[in-house]
Amino acid sequence: MERLFSIKYFERIFSGLFCTSCPRSLVGHPFSGELDSPLRGNDRQLRPKEKQRPGLRRALVAAALLALSGCASMAPDYNRPDAPVPADTAASDIKWQDFFINEQLRKLIALALDNNRDLRIAALGIERSRELYHIQSSDLFPTVAVAGSGSRQRVPAGVSPSRQSITAHQYSANLGFSAYELDLFGRVRSLSDRALEEFFATEEARRSVQITLVAEVAVNYLTLAADKDRLKIAQDTFESQLASYNLIKLRFEAGASSELDLRLAQTSVDSARADIARFTRAVALDENALALVVGSQPPADLIPSGLGKMAALKDLRADLPSEVLQRRPDIMQAEHRLKAANANIGAARAAFFPRITLTTSVGVASDQLSGLFKGGAGAWSFAPQISLPVFDTGRNQANLKVTEADRAISVAQYEKVLQSAFREVADALAQYGTLDDQMEAQQSLTDATAVSYNLAQARYRSGIANYLNVLDSQRSLYSAQQGLTSVRLSRLINLVTLYNALGGGAGQ
Repeated sequence: MERLFSIKYFERIFSGLFCTSCPRSLVGHPFSGELDSPLRGNDRQLRPKEKQRPGLRRALVAAALLALSGCASMAPDYNRPDAPVPADTAASDIKWQDFFINEQLRKLIALALDNNRDLRIAALGIERSRELYHIQSSDLFPTVAVAGSGSRQRVPAGVSPSRQSITAHQYSANLGFSAYELDLFGRVRSLSDRALEEFFATEEARRSVQITLVAEVAVNYLTLAADKDRLKIAQDTFESQLASYNLIKLRFEAGASSELDLRLAQTSVDSARADIARFTRAVALDENALALVVGSQPPADLIPSGLGKMAALKDLRADLPSEVLQRRPDIMQAEHRLKAANANIGAARAAFFPRITLTTSVGVASDQLSGLFKGGAGAWSFAPQISLPVFDTGRNQANLKVTEADRAISVAQYEKVLQSAFREVADALAQYGTLDDQMEAQQSLTDATAVSYNLAQARYRSGIANYLNVLDSQRSLYSAQQGLTSVRLSRLINLVTLYNALGGGAGQ
């Protein structure tokens, strides 16, 4: 391979391309024993008939140069930046179908994956990126085309060499390619690699949208269930307080209760009515949000009736190495963009070196249309071109510095995404370790306030305590019940957040 890319060898190739009179020219004698070529072992002796066909020899030269094309790359070696986060804490690798164990929620997620417009846009973006890569990678190969032409031209006697008017006819049919760049220094290859990494980044963006969508469906579903529980608590409290109010009103009318007790009971009823209206509105908004993220109106049988003690999610374990975190789609997306920036440097470096293009065609030509298919009508052309930047007012140098700056920016963005991901996981784990204790304490508080409320009611009915004690106990019970629902919701949403922060368990 070193001999293949020796300067002396390329000098002989280039000189042969432009010098047809040189006896050692590649055009005059491709890959002969007179040329000290590293490909000599694979050469074969040309038969005398072949030596009389320079078009064939030039075609062989073109084929050999095509074989050399794309073998070099001037892009820097890629090394993944060190992760600027502690090497600990990650979580288990689990697919969403295994993590969300509630059947209603699973079906809603499946509907969202089929119908959600954001995910559809992301998928279409992948298709677009794939075709852009195909466009860029097609430059690695020549575009072969068939062309046919015909012309008629009259030359007047005044400008004709024979001093007689002439009508010239010319017809041709050719097969070949035009301005194909020999990628000796990897410019086209680097651009193709950049397009490929951008395609990979788009795919990771779609995965990120999908994981976010799954988490969003779960959060909306759980929030709707919790708000239905809150609404039910408010309705039960309203019915209880309305019964108490009616009883106190009868006692007030009989002179057995004071007006203060009556007004306190009325405030409790009105407060419960206000909460019913508030939670009814919240439930309606939650249903709209769920329909939007699912992409269609969810079937009635998939709408939750309440949160209760729903076992909607599977517990995660946080005891795997932090390399799992680097499989998050947004982190992988940032790394692919970093690789694209790295490849772009190779293209910028290659711009300092000669650019060689080939235009060639093989076909037939004649002054008569019927003569195109007769013997002796063969025609060919071979037109290599080489260009080397000599003075560009520093454009190539500035372009190289821009690509290097882009890579530095991509490194910083990659590190920032990694740090943000670690922060999200750390925050979710911090809550994960305390919410179970909080829920246990909140359950105990709710049970205690329920007993206190029942005792306060019994004391009031027996005339030992006034209604203010009952009202205070009822408010404490109502607050504890709503708080328990909130803690249950927080614990479930924390699991969803942790699952999302870990990249959906890196599973699909």
